[in-house]
Amino acid sequence: MQILSTEQIRAWDAFTIANEPIESIDLMERAASKCTEWILKNYQGRNFSIFCGKGNNGGDGLVIARLLSVAQAEVSVYILEFGFLGTADFQTNLARLHQAGVPIRFISSNELFPVIAPGTMIIDALLGTGLNRPLEGLTSLLVGHLNQSGNPIVAIDMPTGMYADRSSAGNVRIRTTNTLSFQCYRVAFLIGENEDDLGKLDILDIGLHPDFPGLTDPPFQLISNHMVASIIRPRKQHSHKGTYGHAALVAGSRGMMGAALLCAKAVLRSGAGKLTTHVTESGSAFIQTGCPESICKIEKGDTHILEMHDAGKYNVVAIGPGLGSYPTHAELISTIFKAGTKGMVIDADGLNILSESRELQTMIPKNSVLTPHPKEFTSLFGDTNNDFEKIALAIRKAHESGATIVLKGHHSFIATPGGKGYFNSTGNAGMATAGAGDVLTGIIAGIIAQGYSAEQAAIAGVFLHGLAGDIAVQSVSEPSLIASDLIKYLGKAFLKLQSFHQ
Repeated sequence: MQILSTEQIRAWDAFTIANEPIESIDLMERAASKCTEWILKNYQGRNFSIFCGKGNNGGDGLVIARLLSVAQAEVSVYILEFGFLGTADFQTNLARLHQAGVPIRFISSNELFPVIAPGTMIIDALLGTGLNRPLEGLTSLLVGHLNQSGNPIVAIDMPTGMYADRSSAGNVRIRTTNTLSFQCYRVAFLIGENEDDLGKLDILDIGLHPDFPGLTDPPFQLISNHMVASIIRPRKQHSHKGTYGHAALVAGSRGMMGAALLCAKAVLRSGAGKLTTHVTESGSAFIQTGCPESICKIEKGDTHILEMHDAGKYNVVAIGPGLGSYPTHAELISTIFKAGTKGMVIDADGLNILSESRELQTMIPKNSVLTPHPKEFTSLFGDTNNDFEKIALAIRKAHESGATIVLKGHHSFIATPGGKGYFNSTGNAGMATAGAGDVLTGIIAGIIAQGYSAEQAAIAGVFLHGLAGDIAVQSVSEPSLIASDLIKYLGKAFLKLQSFHQ
């Protein structure tokens, strides 16, 4: 699913108007009708106070007010007044609303802010995506007043004060209970800095022309079932373990063998034909008893691994989970890089090693995936002021290094060397638990081992990881979810994905 900018959405509106064809005011009626249906379904029996600007977002609000009134709801409309006419569609719908007899009040100063009765639903149709600078003056004061009311708020298209395509951090923004947007996702809906103000998001299909998405090339996409189903190939009946690759795992240290064990299990559960786990002798018992399907290669070292042999013979090498922070690890990872490694997945302590050596960062094998959480990302690539800057930096660093970067979060962001970006659509808050990242490392490595590219493995891996979490919480709940559950339910995630092949 494409993630479009405000400019692209406006172009889609214009394309629909020209090619359906349909008048702009009728397209506004269609969008507002969808919002009204949603509102009546979810908040039937409420009184409604609708706050409008004089742009097309305000026009949406006026249509919603008229349709709610027709449905016998009690509606009051408040229009922010700055002494100029609204857009043509706004003015037409204002006249229609006057004819419908809905009470309309104009707010030209803060003395005219209404007292909103408890339980009244506020509908925010002030600015939508029409924002081009931070809120100030009367608009800012009104948003503060609405936020302080304690009433539920539904925003139409975009919460007032929130930019669609750049950071709104530090801006005055309306704090919504729900946001109703149209047709597709915007980047603002997928980043952590907007979570508290966005509320629950619903994307409403308003019937924009279906040919337009094929005519545009958005920089970002939302990973979908069909996208991942098109990546993961059905297994061949005449195959053997060698068909699906040989992965290696370099992980674990004294007191941290659980991370290695989780990662090893995930490699195999994601479909790799063989796995060799490289550990110290003291750690070998954990792997041999906890994951008997894995070959166990004992390497030199007591509390931690000092070396790895034959890294170049594997289809992929995963390194980092539970590896520990030891000065000798820089040489260890350098040796692996120089061994002609076909591809790597680097996580956790492996990333910490890279963050301490710019030289090592220039040696990363091309078919590799880095999986930092936000703090590890900052250590590797430097600080940023907001999530939008972090995304831009991830894309730049992926291009410079030739590695695919998975910036972990609720909607994990994948930056590819070719400049494309992908947001994950699966996962839940229960996955904020120790070991979940080790499982993700294993899943991505297991997919690369089978002959997929780093980009394909990252896209499919984050999706399946989150999907396993979504299936798991249906049985164990978000608070009770642990990393082992992600491995347990990974098979069901694959089964669900297979249904999209049929």
